[in-house]
Order: sequence, then structure tokens, then C-alpha cells
Amino acid sequence: MNDLRDVIIQPLITEKSMRVMEENNAYTFEVAPDANKVQIKRAVEQIFNVKVEKVNTMNMRGKKRRLGFTEGKRKDWKKAIVRLHEDDSIEIFEGI
Repeated sequence: MNDLRDVIIQPLITEKSMRVMEENNAYTFEVAPDANKVQIKRAVEQIFNVKVEKVNTMNMRGKKRRLGFTEGKRKDWKKAIVRLHEDDSIEIFEGI
């Protein structure tokens, strides 16, 4: 990946991710499916100017959906939970 902003697609804001953010200072992002932990760590550190302690990744399967007789499937995606140093934080609501 040439650009760091190609690694991180968007932050995930759910009830569970907000609870993890408050308890563990960890932020959840949707990332590129071919990104590895080192690339994710480097991208978060350089984009948000913070110190990353740990990165956990998960491959999420897309849900099956149907409309009448037509069956489909949502796309598969990758989720990363990024734990920051205790002194750092990210303001993810700036663009909202």
C-alpha cells in the first residue's frame, strides 16, 4: 500500500467499541483486508500522532442477505482494535 490513508478505511463507532475505548483506551477501525499489524500501527501513529501499544485484527465475514428469491452477501472486511499508550487519545468525533 502506497498511502497510509489507504490502510485505515474508517473508525467504527458502536456501543461495544465505545465501552472498549473508555475501559482500555483502545480504538476500533475498519482497515484494508490486506493490511497487516505493522502497517496498521504505523498508519495510526503517523495519521493521529499517537503512540500505539498493541494491535489486534479480525477478519469479519459479510452477512448473508436476501430479498425475495434473490440471495446475496455483504462484503467481507477486516477490523482492527488499536490500543494506545495511556497518555494518548484520538478525537474521532471531529468530522461528525
